[in-house]
Amino acid sequence: MSDSQSHPITPRAALFLLGTVILLWGVNWPIMKVGLQSISPFTFAASRMVLGGITMFAVAGLTGNLTWPHRRDWPVVISVGLIQLAAFIGMATFALQYVPAGRSSILAYTTPLWVLPISFLMLREAVNGWKLVGFLLGLAGILVMFNPATFNWSDPDVLLGNGTLMFAAMLWALLIVQIRGHRWHGTPLSLIPWQFAVATVALVPVAFYLESDNPIQWSGELWATLLYNGPVATGFCTWAIVTITRALPALTTSLGTLGVPVTGMVASAIVLGEPITGSNLGGLLLIVGGLALLAISERRGAA
Repeated sequence: MSDSQSHPITPRAALFLLGTVILLWGVNWPIMKVGLQSISPFTFAASRMVLGGITMFAVAGLTGNLTWPHRRDWPVVISVGLIQLAAFIGMATFALQYVPAGRSSILAYTTPLWVLPISFLMLREAVNGWKLVGFLLGLAGILVMFNPATFNWSDPDVLLGNGTLMFAAMLWALLIVQIRGHRWHGTPLSLIPWQFAVATVALVPVAFYLESDNPIQWSGELWATLLYNGPVATGFCTWAIVTITRALPALTTSLGTLGVPVTGMVASAIVLGEPITGSNLGGLLLIVGGLALLAISERRGAA
């Protein structure tokens, strides 16, 4: 039975699945940080796409969703593959070399924040009072995290890593705005494998060109990291999010995923011993609060 014909799971099961995804994605930030000690960032990202893609092709085949995308879906399949998967994950992994895992998880999840100004500039979407408050609250959180008293503006590597994360988040937000009006012809699970395929085709040459001289330090730890990142954090969690969005209100899913940076910061402190600084904690609270307001306002506007 195809995904479009099957019944969604119960709300209770979906909430459990959402909690599982929050945990798996959150702890993946310190896991990726550990993995980068043995493998170069773009090779890591490309490996993640390959393993995640294999997983999603298998899932799509087993659920009856392995079909060739409709010709009108292909432009978006390519955009998602290039921007959301290849560019965002590639740049986030690259930035992890220079930025603590906990901080990286917070900055990467500012994507919904940048949707507001981009949609206003590109689509002239109306901005109500609560949306503006949410945006300003999130922006205040970012300013707190880049406070000159706690952020080293003189270190080029620090600037490169943090700037790359912010650019990646904005790039993903631009994609979200661009595909808002797309009328989908295929089911999510029928398109996801091909999006991974596009990302793989994009990342493998980049990894080969930039990092072919960097040897991979194979070990049991690296294998565990890759198998976690590919089939689990990428493949399983992608399937899980698709399943969750069919069973729960969009607002619940949006608010729930805000737990990922919280989990990421806590997991990084436990696994890597990263300090939970006042600027990171304050920024996290403001950003999460702002994104929550944006999600609630968006839902009310659609009601």
